[in-house]
Amino acid sequence: MADRAPTVSVIGAGGAQPGEAAWENAAEVGRLLAEAGAVIVCGGGGGVMAAAAEAAEAAGGTVIGIVPSDDPAHANPHCTYVIATGIGHARNLAVVASGGAVIAIGGEWGRLSEIGFARRLGRTVAAIGSWRAEGAGEMAQAPGIEAVDDPAAAVRVALGALA
Repeated sequence: MADRAPTVSVIGAGGAQPGEAAWENAAEVGRLLAEAGAVIVCGGGGGVMAAAAEAAEAAGGTVIGIVPSDDPAHANPHCTYVIATGIGHARNLAVVASGGAVIAIGGEWGRLSEIGFARRLGRTVAAIGSWRAEGAGEMAQAPGIEAVDDPAAAVRVALGALA
């Protein structure tokens, strides 16, 4: 098997706008991951996905967009490659399964499902201003989900999980 670049899934608020914290954090995550040579996997849409993809593209990185529709044209223009699934929100599983680690930025209901899928698959999640989980017993401390304060810390956690 050929050596592959590390792959990190970036998930987040699809409604984030330029100037908002989630957008700015996503752009910095995209840039830092691209500079580290990592491939970004995202949902291919707007908001956090577009911010990370645009910054990664500008830094010479590769972005895979996995869109919920059956039309590749629905991806943001900064995705290097597009996978059109035609499966709606179920594509969230494909997004997190395709990365070796996950960076979650912001809230919204889709992040909660993706974080759950990621942890079920054993993926480490670095969360910037995103959902916090707690449970009973072995789930009490939300194992595998690390709350971080900034993009640099998120990238360190994600890439560290792949080492």
